[in-house]
Amino acid sequence: MIRKFLAVASAALALASLQAPARAADPIKVGVMLVDSGPLAFILPFYTEPAKLAVEIINAQGGALGRPFEIVTQTHSGTPAGAVTVATKLVQQDGVSFLTGFNTSAAVLALGPKLASLNALLLDGNTTGDDQTGKNCQANYFRSSSSDGMAMNVLRAVVKSSGGKTWNLIVPDYSMGHDFAKRFKGLVEEQGGALQTAVFAPAGTTDFGSFISQLAAKPADGLGVVVLGTDGIAFAKQQQQFGLFAKFKTVVSSNFTNDIVLPSQGDTTVGAYAAQAYAPSMPGEKNAAFVKAFEARFKRPPNYIEADTYQVYELLQAAINKAKSTDVAAVRAALAGLKTTTIFGDVEMRAADHQLVRPMALLQIAKAGDGKGQAVVRAIEPAATITPPASPDCKMP
Repeated sequence: MIRKFLAVASAALALASLQAPARAADPIKVGVMLVDSGPLAFILPFYTEPAKLAVEIINAQGGALGRPFEIVTQTHSGTPAGAVTVATKLVQQDGVSFLTGFNTSAAVLALGPKLASLNALLLDGNTTGDDQTGKNCQANYFRSSSSDGMAMNVLRAVVKSSGGKTWNLIVPDYSMGHDFAKRFKGLVEEQGGALQTAVFAPAGTTDFGSFISQLAAKPADGLGVVVLGTDGIAFAKQQQQFGLFAKFKTVVSSNFTNDIVLPSQGDTTVGAYAAQAYAPSMPGEKNAAFVKAFEARFKRPPNYIEADTYQVYELLQAAINKAKSTDVAAVRAALAGLKTTTIFGDVEMRAADHQLVRPMALLQIAKAGDGKGQAVVRAIEPAATITPPASPDCKMP
């Protein structure tokens, strides 16, 4: 009987030893949520391609805890309800614990409170609205993208040096736009100026004529512009027809003119300043290696969305290795306060509000000949300079 027991036990141990490597190599699934309709649908490849590259490079390094990453993608229409539905499917049907990809601020605000019950983490490398890490912060939500408050601090020196006392503004008519308008008004008033005209354009606007007329009706020293994606391309071209930018001494922008839309905007935004999350010329060995690998694969430099997307996987790898586990609670604890080096340099995921402390770039659009524009880096703003303190409104659950 004893011999039989020992034989059975020995066989069980042998089977376990054979199965252990297989379990250790089970992939770590990352759910990539993507928007496939509306004015921002054209940027979908800017999330999928760098994600594939990041996973390929990280897996070649051994993945995390010896396990490879695997991407699972799902698309939705960009609505808050669509984001919640897709996130639920990824978790409950596809076995995903970590979510990322592209969502609007409104979608993130709807999804955030549901993450705990889904037992999933959302690593947001996309949205900029301050509310996500302010009054609506959530324990299972982490943002690695720059915030509106950070972009405002990048633009602060431009607004100050311009000497402009009166400003007009155009922003999208949803939460991110209203948040930016509030912050921009505060920035202008801080410099002793006044925001006299603010217009809010619905997403998907194709005819900006009435908005351009409102902005031009009352002259001002400066103009702030936040119009995204294909909306931004349409606005840039239409404002040039009306000579709108020429009416202002200074034009500053965020999420409007950048390395993604410039090929379509041409020279319509020349002279405008832009706060941008990333520039390929940012210093550091990791960034140099990333740019080299990206250019070898795609025959062009990475844009800011692609860099932010890539960084998400660097952070997730670092957090899982730090936690020594893929358990959601353990990875959440590891992410809060995580200090590591990414393609953006030395960064920290602030524990108080789950906002990544990281640098940004200040660009200005210059002529590039033949109706073309090019983004010229005016400054790389360090994280310590541009990152606002954690909002007292964030009461982490």
